Amino acid sequence: MLNLSFKNRIAFNYIISTALLIAFVFVIIYQVIHFSVDNHINEDIKDEVKKHLEEIEIDRNDAYLIQVDQWRAREHNTVNVNPVFVQFLDINNQLIDKSPNLKDISLKLYKKNKEYILIDTYLNKKPIRQIQVPLFDDNKVIGHLIVAMSLDDATMILSNLRTILFIAFPLILFVLFLVARLIAGRSIKPVTSIIETSSKITKDNLKSRITLPNNKDELFILSKTINDLLDRIEDAVEREKQFTSDASHELRTPLAVIKGTLEVLIRKPRENQEYVEKINFCVSEVDRLNSLVDELLLLARFENQKRDNKIENVYLNELILESLSRYSDKIKKNNIVVFTNFNNDFNIQSDYYLVSIIISNLISNAIKYSKNGGKIKIELNKTEKTTQLIISDDGIGIPDENLSKIFNSFYRSDNSKNPEIKGTGLGLSIVKRLCILLNIEIQIASEENVGTIVKLIIS
Repeated sequence: MLNLSFKNRIAFNYIISTALLIAFVFVIIYQVIHFSVDNHINEDIKDEVKKHLEEIEIDRNDAYLIQVDQWRAREHNTVNVNPVFVQFLDINNQLIDKSPNLKDISLKLYKKNKEYILIDTYLNKKPIRQIQVPLFDDNKVIGHLIVAMSLDDATMILSNLRTILFIAFPLILFVLFLVARLIAGRSIKPVTSIIETSSKITKDNLKSRITLPNNKDELFILSKTINDLLDRIEDAVEREKQFTSDASHELRTPLAVIKGTLEVLIRKPRENQEYVEKINFCVSEVDRLNSLVDELLLLARFENQKRDNKIENVYLNELILESLSRYSDKIKKNNIVVFTNFNNDFNIQSDYYLVSIIISNLISNAIKYSKNGGKIKIELNKTEKTTQLIISDDGIGIPDENLSKIFNSFYRSDNSKNPEIKGTGLGLSIVKRLCILLNIEIQIASEENVGTIVKLIIS
């Protein structure tokens, strides 16, 4: 069974269930015919008894005599296709007369408790069914009538029926197996297509797709599900390739700048002030490179989204104030005014470290992309089931066409590519990944040159 193909297993399982059904039907057919034949023979025997009882007369002398002349005349001039054996016995159980077909053989008279009962027995080694009926005169038994009928024909009919059913059963199953195998082969044709298509798919060839069946059945759903899976895999591979390419570029850029700066410095002697400026520039690029590596490691750390979160009480008010304190120098430098609106205490159950990364990145972005003298507003609200954190600024904003891309790794909109605005394009990608991990909904609305509103909905 384990070595059978899927097509043959389907056919085999179908045949097993069909075989049980056919066997049940055959048994029912046999039993019905057996009952019908038995009942027909029994009725014929009873009719014969009734007919023969009407043909006898009783003479009342000193000894009872049963007159069977009328029966004898009819019996000797009638040809029966199905032989009926008749025998009359007197009060002393002595033979009075019997049907010619009995010849030298006599029917057996059984004990009184067998009267009126149909008995299967043998006559000259041939199966018969007989009944013995007492003959009465004034409630006194004066003899017996025995009627028997041959069971040869009935036995032959039932035997032939059994033979036919036993021969037909395997033949029917064999034909049904071939038909089932053919139908199963056509039914699982999409599976063959799935196997062929799957064998063509490699990391370098993710374009192949399974042809969907015409019938929208389970195989259609399976094929469509696999195609959707291939779409997601292809998308993930493409994003991985793009991420690798972008990461290589982002890492190579500060290294190239540092190398170029140092090469310029060693070409000829320079003033100490110029050395200090170039070295400080290289240090800033190293810091940028270090920041980029940290963010890449952070992104890779949460890539699989399987980290066990440390759930604890997180005091949002304190977390926001700590982030603002961390960026206080930049806030003062750019003359940014920060408004906070959370008079009440807001606590959530989540991972403190991850939530701090999310809030720190969002506040950093709001400061980074705010104009000189701009305003940032931070609000905390609570609904029946959620806590909402809203961070809004009046900075450079994001064009509508770029909003759908802002969570992509290394993506920076045209407005954010100002040389004075430092960044790697990984911040919002990290925020999105962590929001998914913590089951936090993030919404961003923005208008170019008007500002950006970021809303976190924490359930």
